[in-house]
Amino acid sequence: MLSHYEKMRAGQWYDANYDPDILAKREAAKSRAHRFNQIDPADRKEAETALAKLLGDLPEGLEVMAPLYVDYGDNIHFGKHCFVNHACYFMDGARIEFGDHVFIGPYCGFYTAAHPLRAEARNAGLEQARSIKVGSDCWFGANVSVMPGVSIGSGSVIGAGSVVTKDIPENSLVMGVPGQVIKTIDQDQGNSFTNEP
Repeated sequence: MLSHYEKMRAGQWYDANYDPDILAKREAAKSRAHRFNQIDPADRKEAETALAKLLGDLPEGLEVMAPLYVDYGDNIHFGKHCFVNHACYFMDGARIEFGDHVFIGPYCGFYTAAHPLRAEARNAGLEQARSIKVGSDCWFGANVSVMPGVSIGSGSVIGAGSVVTKDIPENSLVMGVPGQVIKTIDQDQGNSFTNEP
C-alpha cells in the first residue's frame, strides 16, 4: 500500500493536511528554506550550500534570490543558467521542471496542488499534485501564477500578472487572467520594439 507521500508523487489523491510524514517533510523543507533566506547575499558560497541542501544538485549558472518558498524543495528541477527573482513560491508536491535559460520575475508562483470541488473531501485534507513543465528560454514577468498540470513551451514570454491555466505552445506571448496567447514570437526576427536588438 502506498504512503500518502508516494501517492502525492504518483499523482493520486492523498492526505496533504493530516498525514504525519507529509507534515514532517514540509516542516523540514521550511527549515531549509528559512536557512537559505537568512544568509547574507554577499556570502555566495554559504548561500549556494544552503540552496543545494534545499533543492539537491544545482545546475550550472542557477541564481536564486531570497526569499524563496517551497513545499518540499527536492521536486523542483532547473536547467542551466536559470534566474529566480525575489519571493517566488514553488508548490512542488508534483515535479516542477524548467529548461535552460528560464528567467522568473519576483512574486511568481508555480502551484501543483489541485483540490476537490466538494467541501467534504477538501475538509478531509485531500489534494492531488499535478506536474508543471516549462521549456527553455522562457521569461515570466512579475507576479505570474502557473496552475497545476500546465506545460509551457520553449521560447514563451508570460506577461506580468498573468494566470496560466492551460498548456501554452512554444514561442507564445501570453497575457491576462486567464492567460491568453496574444501572439507568436518569431525568434529569428526582431519585433516592433525599437529598443530590442
